[in-house]
Amino acid sequence: MKIETISLHTKVIPLKKPFKTALRTVTSIENVFVFLKLENGIVGIGSAAPTVAITGDSAEGIKDIIKNVLAPLLVNKDIHNLNFLLTAMQNACIGNTSAKAAVEIALYDSYSKLLGLPLYALLGGKKTLLENDMTVSVDSAESMANEAKKLVSKGFSILKIKVGENGEKDIERILAVRKAVGPSVSLRIDANQGWTAKEAVKIIQSLERQQANLKLVEQPVNASDIEGLKFVKEHVFTPIMADESLFSPQDAICLLENKAVDFLNIKLMKAGGIRNALTIASIAQSYNIECMVGSMMEASISVVAAAHVAASHPNITMIDLDAPLWLEDLTVDHHILKEKIILSEDSGIGISHNSLSLSV
Repeated sequence: MKIETISLHTKVIPLKKPFKTALRTVTSIENVFVFLKLENGIVGIGSAAPTVAITGDSAEGIKDIIKNVLAPLLVNKDIHNLNFLLTAMQNACIGNTSAKAAVEIALYDSYSKLLGLPLYALLGGKKTLLENDMTVSVDSAESMANEAKKLVSKGFSILKIKVGENGEKDIERILAVRKAVGPSVSLRIDANQGWTAKEAVKIIQSLERQQANLKLVEQPVNASDIEGLKFVKEHVFTPIMADESLFSPQDAICLLENKAVDFLNIKLMKAGGIRNALTIASIAQSYNIECMVGSMMEASISVVAAAHVAASHPNITMIDLDAPLWLEDLTVDHHILKEKIILSEDSGIGISHNSLSLSV
């Protein structure tokens, strides 16, 4: 079954409110949507989130790479040769992980639609219900505490707290949130590279003394500072997770061989797609290190694809896939139900291109 065409569409989607981290403030997202049509009429869909501050990928760059490098490799090729197509695509250029992820999602979606299977089943999974978290973005301690309280009242039992802007204020923010939500809510802290290694140790130890009871601290130091990650891990009791330090399977091996972290956060836009994401999860499993699947600020298509990946691998035990809940326009029947993600039993990722307000 040959791939007939690959077409692109770009859409700007405003956020309900600004999303603030130590790295950036976002008020809207520009997503690139991929439509991969097979000769029998099946259309696979994918999407990419340009995140220059993290992946280095812009919308124009993503479109250019897909149109001029990736699509020519795939058009008129047989979709049944999926692994060979994925390898050719990954080897076609250095980096450009978001563009590769978008096309990979469309490839997997069309292939699983062709076979009549939901993507999670094609990948070997069976669970269809996942417990999601919700993010509290950086703000004053009082505002963050109020927001956290509101989210818990809506049913969320896991919150991701964005910090990293100012060490002393971060302690105040985290303690205010903990006081507001009580001891039973799980708090994940994300510093987005905002601290130095010594500063991170000081902050986390202070929070431990004050019994903040944190589930984990994500990417406390600069992405390239593997020794810093290890230093933090070795001087605190709270588990440390890598995010921006992890793009490729090779990065995973480096982090794990150096015993630098307790958890890995896998994102399709960083990994370059589904196959590398699964490879990272399997590598981590051999080191007895559990993984989370997260997302950038993305539209629902790629987030739902990430949920299928999370549902398919036994070493992926956590998800952070709340991005669609921040969007004014969900673009699709998005399967994200507040604190739960319910995966469709329809074939592919469970989203028909006909449900999109975009032309193929």
